[in-house]
Amino acid sequence: MLDSAFFEQAFWGNTVRAYCLFGGILLTGLIFRTIVSRLLSKLLFKLFQRFSQQAHDDTFVALLLKPIEVFILFSTLYLSINQLKHPLEVTVFHFNRLVGKVKEPIPVTIGDCVDRIFLFLIILSVFWIFLRIIDFISHVLMYRASLTESKADDQLVPFLKELFKTVIVFIGFFTLLGFVFEVNVLTLITGLGIGGIAIALAAKESLENLLGSFTIFLDKPFTVGDLVKVDGVEGTVEKVGFRSTLIRTSEKTMATIPNKGMIDGVLENMSLRNFRRVKFSFGITYETNAETIKNIVDEIRDYIHAHADTSDDGNAYFEGFGDSSLNIEVIYFVSITAYNDYLAIKQEINFKIMEIVMRNKSDFAYPTQRLISDKTSGTSSKEKEVGNDATD
Repeated sequence: MLDSAFFEQAFWGNTVRAYCLFGGILLTGLIFRTIVSRLLSKLLFKLFQRFSQQAHDDTFVALLLKPIEVFILFSTLYLSINQLKHPLEVTVFHFNRLVGKVKEPIPVTIGDCVDRIFLFLIILSVFWIFLRIIDFISHVLMYRASLTESKADDQLVPFLKELFKTVIVFIGFFTLLGFVFEVNVLTLITGLGIGGIAIALAAKESLENLLGSFTIFLDKPFTVGDLVKVDGVEGTVEKVGFRSTLIRTSEKTMATIPNKGMIDGVLENMSLRNFRRVKFSFGITYETNAETIKNIVDEIRDYIHAHADTSDDGNAYFEGFGDSSLNIEVIYFVSITAYNDYLAIKQEINFKIMEIVMRNKSDFAYPTQRLISDKTSGTSSKEKEVGNDATD
């Protein structure tokens, strides 16, 4: 056996016993860090098992494994380093701003600095664990929301997740100020004065957008997944955050609109409509007689009324006389609002209109000009047509 005097030998200001404790604690923490963190994660899950109501333990462990490992690592390093003495001392002079003089010197050792650093890191890891717990709770709530038909809860859960994580971050920030830097947080908050007013004015727009997000949740003008149009932007709502709403446009780009703009502007929720309107006009040639025009209009109207996917208030009528065509206007409403299905029905009706026009021995017109020369002038008569395809 080793003599106890061996462990009392000192090297660089520390005994062999202190070095052995330092190495033993550090080695034990590094070896069992993953095992202990997984065990703590499973034990902590017991508190949320009834809340989850499903087998979400793997998700919980995956979320908390890393932050708990970091917490154990910093705690192990802190305990092991505290077994050693740090003789080096630094003198810090404290300056009194009220009298403009340097006060008495304050001795600071390396151990004091190490304690502050590790306290800072340990507090960070603890609040990281809190943030991951919020992630798990939101994961469970999103799973429950996916089982319901309403989309309001799908929209509310991410918002509450961001809200609580922001609160945790603020609490963590003031905790660090109080415990690590020994700042009187209450005095700091109450002493902001003019600075606090300036910050409030600078954050005025952000506050308005935050209040706008609450208005969106209370009034529910739209929910996640709705097709909306606001300020000329049309797309599907993907997320409602603190400050802005994310909209996936038809071009598959992501548009970010401040929440204040979502409630102050004219917002059109196109997902709530029960019909899509189609309105257009086309021209037929001037050679078409009145009876043929009437037959074409009546056949188009009858076909629209008889179509299974259009409403009964559709119509077609002879609109008027154009520069180079006789114009017919068509209006109808498609009962299927899904965009691709709507386009398919619109195409089907367009093909039918072409068939009706051709069957009645008429044709579609395009812009033309006709030049006629007079025979009495001694020249031969000429007739010329110049045409261009009509474009939308």
